[in-house]
Amino acid sequence: MCMVIFAPIFAICAFATCGGYYGHLQVKVDCAARRHNNVSINIDFGYPFRLQQVYFKAPLCEAKREEIVFLNGDFSAAAQFFVTVGVLAFLYSLLATIVYVFYQNKYLKNNRGPLVDFLVTVTFSLTWLLSSCCWAKSLTEIKTATNPTEVLLLISACREKENRCAATQEPFWSRLNTSAVFGFVNVILWSGNIWFVFKETGWYKTGQRYPSRTSSRKRSSEMRERLYSESSFDQPDDNFGPFRQDSFTEPRGDFDKQVQRQASINQSQVSFSLPETYLGKSVVYERENKIASQGPVIFVNEM
Repeated sequence: MCMVIFAPIFAICAFATCGGYYGHLQVKVDCAARRHNNVSINIDFGYPFRLQQVYFKAPLCEAKREEIVFLNGDFSAAAQFFVTVGVLAFLYSLLATIVYVFYQNKYLKNNRGPLVDFLVTVTFSLTWLLSSCCWAKSLTEIKTATNPTEVLLLISACREKENRCAATQEPFWSRLNTSAVFGFVNVILWSGNIWFVFKETGWYKTGQRYPSRTSSRKRSSEMRERLYSESSFDQPDDNFGPFRQDSFTEPRGDFDKQVQRQASINQSQVSFSLPETYLGKSVVYERENKIASQGPVIFVNEM
């Protein structure tokens, strides 16, 4: 299955790019009241992105002292949920690979293995979708909270117009963007794997029984009709009546005379009867120096 090959790889890429992220932001504060007072401030943050616990020291231009500034936002819930789903998906993929390779017979026994696999696959598909959406939304908010413009507004000295503040280094977001992409790739992968796991369950096999039975019955009925038709045209019945049917290639007038002869015999035997039409057995007529053939004949009894 595709899950055996690709699921562990994409799961590792998803939680590794998110869980191992480290961001660095550097700003510079230049107070107008002091000359040669360019103060560089380093701000470091990373997983699990509890930004309200990240702080740094910034100078106060009107006094020779510093203030402690904290960032805004707590995005640990979405990040940890995303990483947890990735780790569990990776472990389950490894377990499923071992079962598929070494315990195939036990996996298919009593149909329990495919049913459990199907339910777990559906669950992981939904959790990957939920965690990826939450993480993508939280990533957007993390970028906003660590935007240099927003960070500089938290510093008291930067809110004064006479002082100059600027960002000298911004964090790189390519790694976190990649983690969000891998999250949605896992959604597609696990959702597509639902069909392959469902084919191994008894639900799919049960649904496939009825069309096969219907087709087999149809084929058997067609075969019986074909055998009956062949037997009726190939085997003459010598025990039925004193008359035999001529070949179908003989003229139509001779055939009509034979039908009238048979009708006259039936009228002599029956005193009174209503008009009746029925399909009799195949009657074989024979003429001299001709090969006998047979076929169904319709007899009409008239009043």
